[in-house]
Amino acid sequence: MKVATRRANVLGLGLIGGSLALALKKNGFSVSGSDANSETEKLALEREIISAIGIDADAEISFVATPVTAIPAQVQLALKKTKGIVSDVGGVKASVVESISDPRFVGGHPMAGSELAGLDGADESLFEGAVWVLTPSGVSSDETFEKLAKIIGSLGAEIVVLDAQRHDRLVAVVSHLPHLTAATLMGLAQVTAEEHVAVLRLAAGGFRDMTRVASGQPQIWIDICRENRSAILDALDGMIAGLSEMRKIVDQQSDKELLARLSAARNARANLPGRVHELMDVCEVRVPIPDRSGAAAEIFTLAADLGVNIANFEVSHSVEGDRGILVLIIDKASAEMFRGGLMARKFRPSIQTVA
Repeated sequence: MKVATRRANVLGLGLIGGSLALALKKNGFSVSGSDANSETEKLALEREIISAIGIDADAEISFVATPVTAIPAQVQLALKKTKGIVSDVGGVKASVVESISDPRFVGGHPMAGSELAGLDGADESLFEGAVWVLTPSGVSSDETFEKLAKIIGSLGAEIVVLDAQRHDRLVAVVSHLPHLTAATLMGLAQVTAEEHVAVLRLAAGGFRDMTRVASGQPQIWIDICRENRSAILDALDGMIAGLSEMRKIVDQQSDKELLARLSAARNARANLPGRVHELMDVCEVRVPIPDRSGAAAEIFTLAADLGVNIANFEVSHSVEGDRGILVLIIDKASAEMFRGGLMARKFRPSIQTVA
């Protein structure tokens, strides 16, 4: 663990907040923590998950890790009590971003979790290799975005930038719908088990993998379903329509159509994007940051839109005082596509092979 030379706050000491505090401490931060439950605060201090209880006014960054409905008020509190930048880790973004108008705030959402709950599940490596979505608003400053992205990158996470509304639509499909589906499937299995005791003993790897997320904490999903209701309903409607089509195919014994559907799903699953692992597969893209608000976030947003993997990045500033250069390490196969997208948006990128 690095010697603590920097200071951070974590407001909300559940699984994500506790894991974040540990990850920050591992990376050289002295972490102050707060929670609505004073016993949780004491436990976090006893376990050395945090270094102090409360909000450190001199912290360079504050993360809000409370339930979704409490996030706006806690973000405002952190902005009021500190001069540093502020972010949150909530699973719904539009309601949060729309309620906060401050250049020191950028919304965020680490796509990470565990079946364990609270501080018992806190893990300093939880974010390593995880996607961490950032949702800067029109008033978020470039300086805030750059500082936050650098800190998150140091935790081992892969940064993806989306606007808040798009984030909510996407996570409704890839996170919220799977949880509700798993819960429904477990409910069906439980009802069947009441008639056939052996059914749950037959649950093999596939069933367990598909329903794993149902073992998460139920309470957090109440807030998520309330705050992202519209997008979740759209996702549920799409799922119901898809299952109705599948039912029709099975009922009509349309073998050709069934094979086509299953093959398409298999191919889509095989082509889920991964991370860049081998250095030989990457190249360096250097992008001068123009003098316009939100330029750095725009570059990351383009990468997300094009499916470009960013293995690493840094922002370098010259002594002449210009706005700096964003240096990104990306997968080589995407380099020309990424350069074309950047040039279409009036950026001036250069690409070179990493030795």
